[in-house]
Amino acid sequence: MALWRSTFVVSAMTMLSRILGLVRDMVLLNVFGAGKEFDVFVVAFRIPNFFRRLFAEGAFSQAFIPVLTEYKTERLHAEVQILISRVFGCLLMLMSSITLLAMIIAPAIIYVYAPGFHEHPEKFAHAVEMFRLTIPYLLFMSLTAFASSILNSYDSFFSPAFSPVLLNVAMIAGAWWLAPYMETPIMSLGWAVIVAGMIQLAIQIPELWRKKLLITPKIDFKHEGVRKILKLMLPALFGVSVTQINLLLNTIWASFMQDGSVSWLYSAERMTELPLGLIGVAIGTVILPSLSARHAEQDTEKFKGMIDWAARVIILVGVPASLALFMLSTPIIQSLFQHGEFTPRDTHMTALALQSMSGGVLAFMLIKVFAPGFYAQQDTKTPVRVGLIAVATNALSNVIFISLFKYLDWNAPHMALGISSSLSALTNAGLLYYFLHTRGIFRFGTHWKKIAVQYAIANVAMVVALLCGLHFYDGTLSQWVRIAQVLGLCIVGVVAYSVALLLSGFRPRHLRP
Repeated sequence: MALWRSTFVVSAMTMLSRILGLVRDMVLLNVFGAGKEFDVFVVAFRIPNFFRRLFAEGAFSQAFIPVLTEYKTERLHAEVQILISRVFGCLLMLMSSITLLAMIIAPAIIYVYAPGFHEHPEKFAHAVEMFRLTIPYLLFMSLTAFASSILNSYDSFFSPAFSPVLLNVAMIAGAWWLAPYMETPIMSLGWAVIVAGMIQLAIQIPELWRKKLLITPKIDFKHEGVRKILKLMLPALFGVSVTQINLLLNTIWASFMQDGSVSWLYSAERMTELPLGLIGVAIGTVILPSLSARHAEQDTEKFKGMIDWAARVIILVGVPASLALFMLSTPIIQSLFQHGEFTPRDTHMTALALQSMSGGVLAFMLIKVFAPGFYAQQDTKTPVRVGLIAVATNALSNVIFISLFKYLDWNAPHMALGISSSLSALTNAGLLYYFLHTRGIFRFGTHWKKIAVQYAIANVAMVVALLCGLHFYDGTLSQWVRIAQVLGLCIVGVVAYSVALLLSGFRPRHLRP
């Protein structure tokens, strides 16, 4: 029950964040549209976001939490405090240096990540300016991730899970309140990002203080715990960030495509993040400290049982989410974003991108479960090998599908990037499971045959219900009526899915950890 309670807290806060995220995207796209200005913001903000997930929420957390859990389980509290102090000092120095360096070489970074912008000097200069404004977000969010990792290791999930809500609130305020007062309105989002980073860090501090874990930073790269984290972190830099690397590779390709391509992919990506964030990230966040503790206790049966439980929940949600996003792509994008500067053509192009990405939703969610199975055992090398193959799959698929779309003269080449991302995610999840299975860490047992049949029946029922419901959707009505219609379709799908599950013999108690 403790796992479910923690998952509920993270999931509830993530749900609030995702709802506000949808509101945020509606506001941003309505105010700025899916054109050059918003393309510039997406590229400039994606880079610090990439490094944040690469260094902070990604590799750092995956390496730090198992080591901190080991110290917490086996050593005195004073030794835990020393570890936190040394890691704090080293992280602060490293991320400050990286942030400063990034500001200095900003033109080179933009040239690498959006080379297509260089053909438009004004657009390129604007992207450099926006990047320099937003890159300090990396420092604030690295420290926020450090604080969140500590709190998560002590089974405190509320503050870390709530902090993303503040980014959405700040960006909505920036677009609505600050933008009209600025010479270049889109720059308001850059200032909003910086303010959000500071607030997200600040709300972690009181709880760290209460737990006597707010320790003065000291730089000591020779400390055994720091050295162990760095040893685990270096390969994990790549392994946990495959998705982000693929997104940046796709951004490079999209920068050469027609104006709006980056924005269309961004909007579609945001929709796929709803189920991923609600369940995938929530369970991944909760399960890593628990798996690390079970590994430290050498309780292999509970270790396997936790992964099995997480996989049951993920597949229960992930399959219908993938199908629903594909089937409802146009109604979803049309109802949420088609207003103001966001045109019907933007809706069509974004819906195509969402359809191409929907096939990878389940895989993205399973990665959040399978990868911690290795990180909890302090094995960061296996996910790296798998990640290399996944990135290679994405790169090769991009070349193949972009060439195919060009040959077919299809005026939606950005779809090729979405398809490649899905194939890369499927490759990543499949290989992670292969190694879990062959090493005896986790495998789907015989009880999964019955589960698979029950899930299949429920998904068929949902598809039939949505096909019937789509006949009543009218995209010509006002935005709020369209939103109500989409919510109605979602309710119909959920009811059909739930009823079919119950009729097939599935019961909520089957999801007990």
